[in-house]
Amino acid sequence: MAGLTLGQLADSHQVQVPNSLKRDKGWIGQLIELELGAIAGSKPEQDFIHLGVELKTIPISAKGTPLETTYVSVAPLVNLQGLTWENSLVCHKLQQVLWVPIEGDRDIPVGERQIGTPFLWQPNDDEYRLLKQDWEEIIERIALGEVEKITARHGEVLQLRPKAANSRALTESIGANGTIQMVNPRGFYLKTQFTQSIISRFFGQI
Repeated sequence: MAGLTLGQLADSHQVQVPNSLKRDKGWIGQLIELELGAIAGSKPEQDFIHLGVELKTIPISAKGTPLETTYVSVAPLVNLQGLTWENSLVCHKLQQVLWVPIEGDRDIPVGERQIGTPFLWQPNDDEYRLLKQDWEEIIERIALGEVEKITARHGEVLQLRPKAANSRALTESIGANGTIQMVNPRGFYLKTQFTQSIISRFFGQI
């Protein structure tokens, strides 16, 4: 795939290229999944379950910097008893990731954006420690009924953000004094400075 444009790859699969990604946010990921034969889709498991590999596309600027945070998984907001980092979906998904960099500057038409060189990544000891630390702190606050107080600034490498098509989507969450409240669903995302450090490690960029 490396060096091809999204349009060339789409043509090979007889897939139509959208004019904009505003309404087709997951289109690039779905196209890459189609090319590589990923079968998990939106299931809560790795994209290549038989290989233990998760697939992540990452839009990058002309300077090689990530243009947005990277979605990992939906965050659990109830039934947290017995949940640990080691058996969490975030830990499971990030054990081994195939990163596929893609030109993401918005002035480049979607079909003309070029696919970069994919690379396989596993968190090193420091990265693993930071991910675990952030996840545990965020989950602890959710368990204390403080989900509405958690902002995108919390966490060094991992953040919690609303994850829904619109603000009317609601799900159960632990509220004050252990009660149940309705809130927008939340998702775990990797911060851009973290994915930048991953890219830098593989391509030697600053």
